[in-house]
Amino acid sequence: MNKKVAFYTLGCKLNFSETSTIARGFEKEEFERVDFSEEADVYVINTCSVTENADKRFKTIVKQAQKANPDAFVAAVGCYAQLKPEELAAVDGVDLVLGATEKFKITDYLNDLTKNDRGEVHSCEIEDADFYVGSYAIGDRTRAFLKVQDGCDYKCTYCTIPLARGISRSDTLQNVLKNAKEIASQDIKEIVLTGVNIGDYGKGEFGNKKHEHTFLDLVKALDTIDGIHRLRISSIEPNLLKNETIDFVAQSNSFVPHFHVPLQSGSDDILKKMRRRYLSNLYVDRVKRIKEAMPHACIGVDVIVGFPGETDEHFLETYHFLNELDISYLHVFTYSERDNTVAAEMDEVVPKKVRNKRSKMLRGLSAKKRRAFYESQLGSVRTVLFEGENKKGYIHGFTENYVKVKAPWDPALVNTLHQVELLDIDADGLVRFEFVSKAITA
Repeated sequence: MNKKVAFYTLGCKLNFSETSTIARGFEKEEFERVDFSEEADVYVINTCSVTENADKRFKTIVKQAQKANPDAFVAAVGCYAQLKPEELAAVDGVDLVLGATEKFKITDYLNDLTKNDRGEVHSCEIEDADFYVGSYAIGDRTRAFLKVQDGCDYKCTYCTIPLARGISRSDTLQNVLKNAKEIASQDIKEIVLTGVNIGDYGKGEFGNKKHEHTFLDLVKALDTIDGIHRLRISSIEPNLLKNETIDFVAQSNSFVPHFHVPLQSGSDDILKKMRRRYLSNLYVDRVKRIKEAMPHACIGVDVIVGFPGETDEHFLETYHFLNELDISYLHVFTYSERDNTVAAEMDEVVPKKVRNKRSKMLRGLSAKKRRAFYESQLGSVRTVLFEGENKKGYIHGFTENYVKVKAPWDPALVNTLHQVELLDIDADGLVRFEFVSKAITA
């Protein structure tokens, strides 16, 4: 009988891509992968340091594993495991904690799967996380997350990611293209490029600071691969999103008109306190450039509310800044203190109640922005890629510019691309449509 392994992933698309790579390592060792709710011999939890209450969430997931099989071997990997290995090792039921470089060699640490009295820790100094491990995740039949870069050299005052993932480093262009071809051969229609700071792509490609390729080189090379219908850039810093990249995406074969560009604050005072590498005027310039090249482009924005020193005036500056910008939706994060960051030591702490109120206001603005963007797309003809899940009798899909549509469930539509005319917005905020053509691809 093959041993069984189950995975639980917290956090970002990058974590999902890395879980998939770790899972393939288990498959090589002849483990059978099962759902996390099922009985398994090994449970692997890929942790995240960005979400608040990460430790509480982790303990709950460990309990879930123990409920499914009290004798199972439980391993923790990922960002939180690198930042606070001893804390995770002390959680009842945890047998193994692996840091940033060790997680990809997890099967080497398993031995006989005997439960430990206390979690065993194998965690490098983060300075040693200077090599690159490529990965990609196939979450469903329609799209894959392809990791192209890891780590970050930026020193934003609120962020622990450089402490959890190390310096900025990249996959070789050759390996990215090989992984993309592997994905394309599995009849997956869309690839989402992911990393910690993907606009920094090229740095560390050869295990040092030598810089042969740029993000633009990567984008151009990926655009030539047969069998990939859509390529999506997950998130890119405004200072690294160059005019040449925007202009290339506007006329490319495969890249879609959808950008996710972190802002974090619309107040220059707060941006400086955060040590971001741009001010608000650069952000305005990037949005204008995208919209000039692709008027129908979708632009998503990350924002943090309640950063230390953010007064009501600073917050309103951000609110009005975003309200006037031609953007499509927001991802709103309520600031939470992180150990070993500069911001955690700052004065003028914003009360939790105020942070939550500001967060609620921006989430309301996001709903308004998304609605306005969807309304601007009604009457246009777009291409929809349909997802694989039956959601209460409906199938959902996304246009190239990230408008979410719905139709009565039809399994024949799963993982197909169709041209549709967007007609109206349903009560749940999703868009109804009618077909303009037969499937572009089966």
